[in-house]
Amino acid sequence: MDEARQQLHGRAWWRYAVAMAVLCAAPFAWGQPQTIRVAGEAWPPYLTPALPEDGLTGAMMRAVLGRLGYNATVDYYPWRRAVEIGLHDPRYAGFLPVLRTPEREKLCHFSTPLARTSYVLAFLRDRPVRAGSLADLRELRVGTVSGYSYSEQFDAMAGQGTIEVEEAVNDETNLRKLLARRFPVTIIDRQVLRYLLATQRFTPADRERIATSDGLFRDRTMHLCFRRTAVGQVQQQAFDNAVRELDLPRLEKEYWRRIGYDG
Repeated sequence: MDEARQQLHGRAWWRYAVAMAVLCAAPFAWGQPQTIRVAGEAWPPYLTPALPEDGLTGAMMRAVLGRLGYNATVDYYPWRRAVEIGLHDPRYAGFLPVLRTPEREKLCHFSTPLARTSYVLAFLRDRPVRAGSLADLRELRVGTVSGYSYSEQFDAMAGQGTIEVEEAVNDETNLRKLLARRFPVTIIDRQVLRYLLATQRFTPADRERIATSDGLFRDRTMHLCFRRTAVGQVQQQAFDNAVRELDLPRLEKEYWRRIGYDG
């Protein structure tokens, strides 16, 4: 099958999903038949209204949907609210970006990976944290974001109380708590840290005070979670078929370059 026929087939499959959605109370915006809605939390530079195309994962999603003849609208909410709306509000196809966990496998039809996250430990330079394993964090209070998954092992240890965590609503709040010495260490994605510290909300002195270490967390993939319904499964399959027509690694490099990042 040549490229034109593949694209036509993908669009036909997606339009079948749209037809099903209309019959099943439509996760597509009424009056905008060429646009789908997804929910998400601002997590720059991966998803944010402050960057072109709503950040990296927004740009990747739009590139795929463009192959299917569709656009996307991202509505922003706090993380837990974004998850709730993306999963249960029939106006939405799903939410992003999301990491896969065993619990979320029961709730989502996951798309092909759209990007990767790399978590690091962030701490103050004058109070370095040396951790060769997660067990080394047991004597520390660790800043985390409510509802985030960091790794299966860390999530389990935090849930059991083996590691003491202090939850916040977002990463920026955790950085401010760290600078105020509310806790000695926080977990944050490397690119998110870079983006936040480069904003005017943090001073050059703040940036100089924060150091990082890696090695405790493996890179994980980020996805678009389609609702776990028959319609959502059709949409996810059409989405993944369209991904095969694109070079997402190349698009990612081009996006980082476009916003002045080296990725």
